Amino acid sequence: MPSNGPLPAILVVEDEFLILSSTANDLRDAGFTVFEASNADDAIALLETHAEIRILFTDVDMPGSMNGLKLSAAVRDRWPPILIIVTSGKTPVGGTELPTGGRFFPKPYNTNKIASAMQEMLA
Repeated sequence: MPSNGPLPAILVVEDEFLILSSTANDLRDAGFTVFEASNADDAIALLETHAEIRILFTDVDMPGSMNGLKLSAAVRDRWPPILIIVTSGKTPVGGTELPTGGRFFPKPYNTNKIASAMQEMLA
């Protein structure tokens, strides 16, 4: 990964506006290009139009047509190269619920640890 340019693009999916905004800003500060979505439908639309997205970082508990685990499974099926990180403050997620290679971080999380995990996953 070149150190002189921005890190790859990521998609943050979170229905709580303040968490979404704060996380996205922190990850931008860490050097990532960040796309934001407040639900799975918006996330799918962004993935369809932005092939540069390399990582999905999604909350589990969201309103709409699918929660974060279903979104993760859909992304794994449709865009297998995309790396996946799932988070939740209510729903603990075990290894069998995550797509292959996915990671889980409970809320509240440290955004620096999330950024480090993303860099590890991309290496």
